[in-house]
Amino acid sequence: MKNSLLKDHEIGFFALGGLGEVGKNTYVFEIDKEIFIVDAGIMFPDDTLLGVDYVIPDYNYLIENQERIVGLFITHGHEDHIGGIPYLLRQVKIPKIYASGFAVDLLENKLLEHEDVVAPQIVEYKAHHSFKFKSCEVSFIRLNHSIPDMFGINLKTKYGNIFYTGDFKIDYTPVGPVAEYDKLSKIASEGVLCLLSDSTNAERPGRIPSEQVIGASIDEIFQQLKGRIIIATFASNIYRMQQIVSASILNNRKIAVVGRSMERAMEIGMNTGYIRAPKEWIIDAEEVDNYNPNEITILCTGSQGEPMAALTRIANGTHRQIKVKPNDTVIFSSSPIPGNQEGVNKTVDMLYRSGVTVIVNGPVAETHTSGHGAQDDLMLMLSLTRPKFFIPVHGEHRMLKEHKKLAVNLGIKKENILILDNGDVAALSKDSIRKAGTVKAGDVYIDGYGIGSTGAKLIKERKILSEDGLLSVILSVNNNKELVLKPTIVSRGFIFMKTNEDLISQIQRMARLSYVQSVNRNFPLEKIKTQIESDLSEYIYGLTERKPLILTSVIEI
Repeated sequence: MKNSLLKDHEIGFFALGGLGEVGKNTYVFEIDKEIFIVDAGIMFPDDTLLGVDYVIPDYNYLIENQERIVGLFITHGHEDHIGGIPYLLRQVKIPKIYASGFAVDLLENKLLEHEDVVAPQIVEYKAHHSFKFKSCEVSFIRLNHSIPDMFGINLKTKYGNIFYTGDFKIDYTPVGPVAEYDKLSKIASEGVLCLLSDSTNAERPGRIPSEQVIGASIDEIFQQLKGRIIIATFASNIYRMQQIVSASILNNRKIAVVGRSMERAMEIGMNTGYIRAPKEWIIDAEEVDNYNPNEITILCTGSQGEPMAALTRIANGTHRQIKVKPNDTVIFSSSPIPGNQEGVNKTVDMLYRSGVTVIVNGPVAETHTSGHGAQDDLMLMLSLTRPKFFIPVHGEHRMLKEHKKLAVNLGIKKENILILDNGDVAALSKDSIRKAGTVKAGDVYIDGYGIGSTGAKLIKERKILSEDGLLSVILSVNNNKELVLKPTIVSRGFIFMKTNEDLISQIQRMARLSYVQSVNRNFPLEKIKTQIESDLSEYIYGLTERKPLILTSVIEI
């Protein structure tokens, strides 16, 4: 059954993830009762999501409408675009997955790690392929990003083309194949009904430097350095890994790859030919000390200051194989993702304490360029495609707003641009665009126990435990519900009991009073416990301005 928010002639678009945030990109198009899903990513948790491994979208709408899904179409192989696929497949029947080149290799490898997932057919598309469905024709336009085989996805409908860029930047001298700008002009000449474009760097003026510039800069830096080079980058940035490998070989340095995700990316890259390096130049981490320091490059994870990543463990001295030495140089071939700056700063500080030289990306040493287009890149995309309607995607709300400003400056009418949040449904027709309503969209947390086992309440409890600790209250009663002993108080992370005897006595008296009052009001046992916890929470906050997690036990003796 068609989405009730849409009129018979309207095309629907909404995001389950990717709007108002950077991550878990999952976009849905509804055309004549058919559902097309584009990308299915994850988002990595911030510091407030204690114990959470990943965040995925709520797939409830897709579960309820899975009989209308014709396929999942993948733009490229980054985790924020494919990381959610195993969790999606556990809940939703997907007839086929359409992906290209390197994304297929990464996806197949990922599905092998999830043995309980029954994978559908993976159709590997090429740049010249197109697929016809009842409601539209889907084709692909190669663009440039920091990973091979990034394709924008075009849906040719009866009203015109709907084009989603995926992640892109304008790079006239890319490391890989050149973008298909001629195809952008072609769909523009046919008529682009709506453009949905990457907004990640919409606040950044100018253009993003070419990958070739960074490759030359890395070569120059390597030529000047003595001693070991430890260089950290994203394991998903295959082009950067190739540049580092090439610079190492040029300067007669063996490469040790450190970090699980980096090792996996190197293996896949070499097996598929995206990374070209004679095998004898790649060595195990255990072999590093067998070589002269001037003959070693250590390529590792940890460019974002992640606590368990290889570079962080090298910096704090806990890595099993690699220990920093005074003549080492550590290079960050990356820029901090918003929210990661503090972790990066801590890692850099630890490295400086170890006496090593640290090089970060900047005007003096260009070691990184973004894979997402800045303002000039985004305006060129708008100019090449000349859309009638525009929906900025892939970014936090302020980024979407800035992208809208760029579009207005280029002549797109304000009323033809929608700024959406996850779950907001855009309704498109030949002559109109409107916000039609909302579908259910939210966050689902993944931890070691599976999908959704960690909810908002559990996260709140973990936060309280980390900040204010735990207070356990044990009440011993007889079969007449009378207290026979003083309430027993146990603190973990709240107060030091030996030096807070007066406070403990006050808490005992309050617990006793609350219990007696609850019994006199004939509350059932569970209600008695929640009432005690509520009374104690308010009482303790008044005394200490802290709210520990309170657990009450009633034991009959």
